[in-house]
Amino acid sequence: MAEVYSVKVEEARPASGEKPSAGPVYRCIYAKDGLLEVPPSLESPWEFFSDSVKRNPSNPMLGRRQKTDSKVGSYVWLTYQEAYDIAIRMASAMKSRVVNPGDRCGIYGSNCPEWIISMEACNSCAITYVPLYDTLGPNAVEFIINHAQISIAFVQENKIPSILSCLERCSSNLKTIVSFGNVSTSQKKEAEELGASCFSWGEFLQLGNLDCDLPSKKKTDICTIMYTSGTTGEPKGVIIKNEAFMAEVLSIDHLLLLTDKVANEQDVFFSFLPLAHVYDQIMESYCIYKGSSIGFWQGDVRFLMEDIQALKPTIFCGVPRVFDRIYAGITSKISSAGALQSALFHYAYNYKLGYLEKGLPQDKAAPLFDRIVFDKIKQALGGRVRILLSGAAPLPKHVEEFLRVTSGSTLCQGYGLTESCGGCFTAIGNVFSMVGTVGVPMTTIEARLESVPEMGYDALSSEPRGEICLRGNTLFAGYHKRQDLTEEVIVDGWFHTGDIGEWQPNGSMKIIDRKKNIFKLSQGEYIAVENIENKYSRCPLITSIWVYGNSFESFLVAVIVPERKALEDWAVKHNVSGDFNSLCENLKARKYILDELSSTGQKHQLRGFEMLKAVYLEPIPFDMERDLITPTFKLKRTQLLKYYKDRIDQLYKEAKVTKN
Repeated sequence: MAEVYSVKVEEARPASGEKPSAGPVYRCIYAKDGLLEVPPSLESPWEFFSDSVKRNPSNPMLGRRQKTDSKVGSYVWLTYQEAYDIAIRMASAMKSRVVNPGDRCGIYGSNCPEWIISMEACNSCAITYVPLYDTLGPNAVEFIINHAQISIAFVQENKIPSILSCLERCSSNLKTIVSFGNVSTSQKKEAEELGASCFSWGEFLQLGNLDCDLPSKKKTDICTIMYTSGTTGEPKGVIIKNEAFMAEVLSIDHLLLLTDKVANEQDVFFSFLPLAHVYDQIMESYCIYKGSSIGFWQGDVRFLMEDIQALKPTIFCGVPRVFDRIYAGITSKISSAGALQSALFHYAYNYKLGYLEKGLPQDKAAPLFDRIVFDKIKQALGGRVRILLSGAAPLPKHVEEFLRVTSGSTLCQGYGLTESCGGCFTAIGNVFSMVGTVGVPMTTIEARLESVPEMGYDALSSEPRGEICLRGNTLFAGYHKRQDLTEEVIVDGWFHTGDIGEWQPNGSMKIIDRKKNIFKLSQGEYIAVENIENKYSRCPLITSIWVYGNSFESFLVAVIVPERKALEDWAVKHNVSGDFNSLCENLKARKYILDELSSTGQKHQLRGFEMLKAVYLEPIPFDMERDLITPTFKLKRTQLLKYYKDRIDQLYKEAKVTKN
């Protein structure tokens, strides 16, 4: 019998409200005797940093690529001691600007050493830092500054104009702006006219000194307020206290200690996912806690793989979109290789897969093939990666399996929210049966499912399915100034995630749906749209899909971003001329994609009313520039409808004409 990695700690019971059934409460097997807690000796994440400085003052901490005359060179590094000294001087400078413990400081910009140093300066003084980012939508930065009452902001040089443009409407709060780089005389003057002071990084550093008395800190202090990229409405400020933040970091260490290998001073982390999000922030804090090095990308996706080659990281955190691109690039090279090479690859792949499925750890399943067949794939990520992590959205099963077999690294897919301080579930690296799942609860969290009768999910059936609910030591402390929203999602101490999960026989969790994205068609049928999109996404001809339906219509339509090469190959085969944009407008091409989607839908047992009746082919991927997706690549359905309203209306007209 296969090992089970979650243990029941409470029996099923009725949930509150209208009393849908709540399933049993589970913990990770590694927390069966009690959830992991922060030891009494730790009060603040500042201690993670200051303790690492004491242990390894000369270890490289923060690195970026040197740029001279538009040429990009190797990584240059600040040591732990150097970064610590700058953070202390920044803390002293904040004190001189009358920024006190409990006040709020904005940090606005791309990942870079200054971002982390600003964060640590805040941690040192018990100042709450608030990430600012414009991808939350128009006027988001202005909204957050005022809502969180931010009095000082550290800002990337190229974001200074953006801050100044909204300063007039934020001037009652924001009094000090510090650039990550330089500021011009005109920018300083513009800020001063609106009652604020603007400093370059160097100038602000001169205001402080190393002889700075740091205030005492408590576990209950608010570490950060992180505004979420919610798919509708205004951003919500998620309050995370020191104890929750530290417990999350310690839980990562706890699980790696028991199942893999913890990070150490030799490890190198590649920083490219936004630091404004909890996922990357927690991982970088973990690396700081362990004394590891953090290398930053240039900030341009075109040079992402080049940066990886220069850094050669050992720990790589990605999101499905990044891993999809890596997978597509590698499989394209394999398919264009000669017949002999391709045959050898597939033989090696199936051989190693077989041994992984039998339970052998990644490095012992096929060491010979790792050296002679898969080494080139390992080199694509720099050649040294030993931990791959994926989060933010479900990783397609075939991509996860491929990377577990070929990357020379363990791979853990996780699941979490800002409200759970990042990961609340994680797969265990060398447990291959967890492929396609998000794993087991972290050692700080308990989880249960609650039935959702209107969607047909029963938490007490033999295959338990329902809304994932959480409680434990890494949950948020509520939404800033929004007690009403807090009470909506925290009921009887349980945080309701809105995600639908299914417990697997080995104790891991599989995400299968989203509770909120449900609507009725005119005939009264419920549509669980994410579940339908997930099934259609398995069609190899598409890269993205947004399915739409409303209660005045009896059928569904969709906007599709087709897979470019697949559509161009179809055009060549069928003698259809034109570039990719014109192919997307071609009626035959649209019919071809719709037919293939119908075939995929039938294969995955979609019901008649879940089948698409018309599609629009969009040549440009859904992006944040048009406000169509969140920074974690979730669809912004309200914005999509607004943007494609005319197209949707046209699709309904076309489908009705065809029907008649």
